[in-house]
Amino acid sequence: MSGIRFGADSFSTYHDGIKKEWIVGNGLGGYASSTIIGAGTRTYHGLLVAAPENPPGRFVLLSSLDEEISVNEEVYRLASHKYPDTVFPEGFNYLSKFILAPFPLWVYQPDAFTVKKKVFTIHDSNTTCILYDIRSRREGALLKIFPLVNSRNFHYTVRSGELSFSQKASPSGVELESSNGFTFSLSSNLQYHSDPKWYYNFEYDTEKQRELNFQEDNFNPGYFESELKIGTSHFFIAASTEDISSLTLEQVEEFYTREVYRQNLLAFNSRLTEPFALKLLRAADPFIVKNPSSGESTVIAGYHWFSDWGRDTMISIPGLLLIPRRFEEAKSILKNFSRHCKKGLIPNAFLALGGEPIYNTVDASLWFIHTVGRYFAYTKDFLFLSDIWDTVDSIIDNYRKGTDFEIGMDSDYLIRQGPQLTWMDAKIGDWAITPRAGKACEINALWYNALKTASNLGTLLGKNVSSYETLAAGVASNFENAFWNPETNCLFDLISQDDAGRQVKDPAIRPNQIFAVALPYTMLSPEKEKSIVDRVEKDLLTPFGLRTLSRDHPLYKGQCRGDPASRDAAYHNGTVWPWLLGAYVKAYRKVHNYSKESLEDMRALLQGFDIHLETAGIGTISEILDGDYPYTPGGCIAQAWSVAEIFRAYVEDVLGIKP
Repeated sequence: MSGIRFGADSFSTYHDGIKKEWIVGNGLGGYASSTIIGAGTRTYHGLLVAAPENPPGRFVLLSSLDEEISVNEEVYRLASHKYPDTVFPEGFNYLSKFILAPFPLWVYQPDAFTVKKKVFTIHDSNTTCILYDIRSRREGALLKIFPLVNSRNFHYTVRSGELSFSQKASPSGVELESSNGFTFSLSSNLQYHSDPKWYYNFEYDTEKQRELNFQEDNFNPGYFESELKIGTSHFFIAASTEDISSLTLEQVEEFYTREVYRQNLLAFNSRLTEPFALKLLRAADPFIVKNPSSGESTVIAGYHWFSDWGRDTMISIPGLLLIPRRFEEAKSILKNFSRHCKKGLIPNAFLALGGEPIYNTVDASLWFIHTVGRYFAYTKDFLFLSDIWDTVDSIIDNYRKGTDFEIGMDSDYLIRQGPQLTWMDAKIGDWAITPRAGKACEINALWYNALKTASNLGTLLGKNVSSYETLAAGVASNFENAFWNPETNCLFDLISQDDAGRQVKDPAIRPNQIFAVALPYTMLSPEKEKSIVDRVEKDLLTPFGLRTLSRDHPLYKGQCRGDPASRDAAYHNGTVWPWLLGAYVKAYRKVHNYSKESLEDMRALLQGFDIHLETAGIGTISEILDGDYPYTPGGCIAQAWSVAEIFRAYVEDVLGIKP
């Protein structure tokens, strides 16, 4: 069996075991996720974290399953939980293997028993299934499985006095209704016995480190039970927001086969065969989901806690959807964001999956035009281009005339914007961590790229694009003079005004300037583009992405740790972001004239993520890493644009597979 494998040395202690996490998406934005030893360390961990149609959001329903095998006076407990000052049980001591291929598989070996446990989700359903193959070499053994359930938003914790459950039990399972309105079911081919009780004071170590709420209680409605015969027995437990009362073992096994087939079909349809590319293809799939309310395709920006964000979605579409040839889903997403375009702005985010949009972004609309261009390059879909054209034109018109959030074009053809509208938008109260109101270098690189992209696409549709070309020429004539810093031989990051109205140019070395080289349409000479890449390589490049600020800057923070304020202060002031490496790879290949040496350099750089795929979120790529060695991962364990841009860069810029 291929896949990512870990032996007992990876989880010889509790603290070793909780360093690695896994996640399996269900195609709706819900998921199953935990650490490789099954101990929850986040409020976001759970075997069924559902994304229902109403209310919008994601909710922990099945937290975990505690398995135990008893024979005579001996009891073997396979679960692992953290309580105040103690870990109990310590089931990781029986764990011999963890394999992800493509779904999680655990192999426990307590005494004369071998327990193989598989967890998977049913696509487009808030349903998680757990399959057990248990081999017994002793007579008289008894298996009991205790479900620990909850009914809460995945951002928060809950105590027993705040929640209650009623249950309708049957021999094959139980239907649970919580006092906050959720109904969900557990089903099995083991026999269910009602025996309600609360388990108290679970501790989630990761939330404790992040200085967030980290203690809660979980409800145990009863247990599933069966005798173990000599030989191998097969069992399942399923948890769902749907009616699963008649589910059989054969059906669950068929569901598993279908899910494996779906994964294999994605690989077949992508036409990719290179091993590292196929790993990234598998990592891409969980981010592509259907909105539970509308049924439209969208992109989850990151697991566990992000919903669908406009900027992240547009940057991610080429890697997540175009390279895998998932063109219909890409078109659906672009159309959906187009429908929500307002005054030339596509949404920055839908804060709750299925919730109302907010629009506070300057770059999402410019990335939208770029992504429309990439979609057309891959598909030559003239009908879609015609349908979407009014949105493209509206964006450019509103940016030219001026729109909300102080976004608009000045007399020098360059775009300015109000505060906290670029991707570097962290804020603590009224304190903007990276104040970038004014003219940002990457926004104007994106503006020029959008104008040229629109001109090219409009020409194909027979539109009059002379105004776009005039605007683009104006941007090109002013960009270099405005942003070039001869002292550092790269771009100023931002042009703003002080309280007295004087122009201020920020010389901080940040990665935003790489887009002035990497985008399809750029304005600088080859010499200046090479100088930018050299500066970024010298001051910002790490093995896993670009730092957000050079280490010699007084605001540089090399670690993104601690409470929310400390993390936000570091978020864009030195923290490494893998997604930026995609633009760097494209720019590096370009300024080195696509040489064989540059190809091998970038191949080695990207394949270095093979290590990362086994480090934090297993089989995926983290949101951020520390700016200082050893580049410890942080933030979300799985980030859409991290996966998407590493995938896109590897396929397009290293393997050379592009339209």
